[in-house]
Amino acid sequence: MYVCWGDAAVNTTHAEPCPYYLPWYPQVRDGLVFRRCGPDGQWVQDETDKPWRDHSQCENIDPEQEQHQAWILSQLRLMYSVGYGISLVALVVALCILAVLRRLCCTRNLIHCNLFVSFILRAVSLLSRDALLERQHSGIQGGEDVAALLRERTLLGCRVAQTVTQYCVAANYYWLLVEGLYLHNLLLVLSFSEEAALPRYMVLGWGAPILFVIPWVVMRQLYENTHCWERNDNRLYWWIIRSPILLAVLVNFIIFLRILRILVLKLRANQMRRSDRKYRLAKSTLTLIPLLGIHEAVFNLIPEESARGRVRYSKLGLELLLSSFHGLLVSVLYCICNKEVQAELRKKIQDTFGGELPSCASRSIPLPAEKRPCCRRPDV
Repeated sequence: MYVCWGDAAVNTTHAEPCPYYLPWYPQVRDGLVFRRCGPDGQWVQDETDKPWRDHSQCENIDPEQEQHQAWILSQLRLMYSVGYGISLVALVVALCILAVLRRLCCTRNLIHCNLFVSFILRAVSLLSRDALLERQHSGIQGGEDVAALLRERTLLGCRVAQTVTQYCVAANYYWLLVEGLYLHNLLLVLSFSEEAALPRYMVLGWGAPILFVIPWVVMRQLYENTHCWERNDNRLYWWIIRSPILLAVLVNFIIFLRILRILVLKLRANQMRRSDRKYRLAKSTLTLIPLLGIHEAVFNLIPEESARGRVRYSKLGLELLLSSFHGLLVSVLYCICNKEVQAELRKKIQDTFGGELPSCASRSIPLPAEKRPCCRRPDV
């Protein structure tokens, strides 16, 4: 996966030119990469049971560019760490509110609660994994023996954290898909039973990610068992996880377009002014985008492999910004600033303390009425 190697004699070191595809190839065009042929006629292995090679002559020799890239990545990490931290606090508050207000217990809010939990698990797992990766990286930079370090419990914990992170991220995407399917069935399926569909939603949201995370773990353990599994050098194994997530994003995008079509038809049927109709449609669209994660579909139009230079960093920065603050936006729109939640919370506070809760702008999505009496009928 680096260069093509020719035959080599036993007990000799074989050299090949630096590969042409390196972005800094003009600076290393005269460099060589080396492998060692052992006495048994096989390439000498390193501590990870892969053929050893010395590619020091082919590395980027521009320290300023390397430092600049490292600075950009460190700032991006700081940004999304702050975003996930703020989202985590808001999600915990929103989840506690919905758990305390028992009168709001209906299928729609139960799905919202599971979505909040998936966002919480995603934030906690990502921050924990980053902390373990930083610990491992610091140990290597500190001059410890790499082979001994890789045998420590830190590496095992890091791989477990990486696996849990992949599951939590996938579960988050599939609960966004559940939200889309619920809205689709509520609007388009005539004989839709919310209570009967809830167990299927639970299985889809929490069970479906297991079906592709476990095969990914097996393939990494057998064929790419390197470091903390944080790098995806073999894209084929990474697609085991990536393709089901892209499928969920695509399905949600199609559902989003169908719901918008229904909203346009209903708003036209109300015979309201054109300006009012456009305002209601824009408001509903902006409310649906975070609930269904539609921004993910936009980012996936530019594959990660094809982005280079400033385009890559711009895409990565915007994607990390929206992903890290996604949980904050969902918790605010569908709980903290929801009229239905505010009314029940105000009653709860007045009954308990005799106080009042200041109101916030309504952010309710135009949906048909819930079958349970605790959920009010939203406007269209």
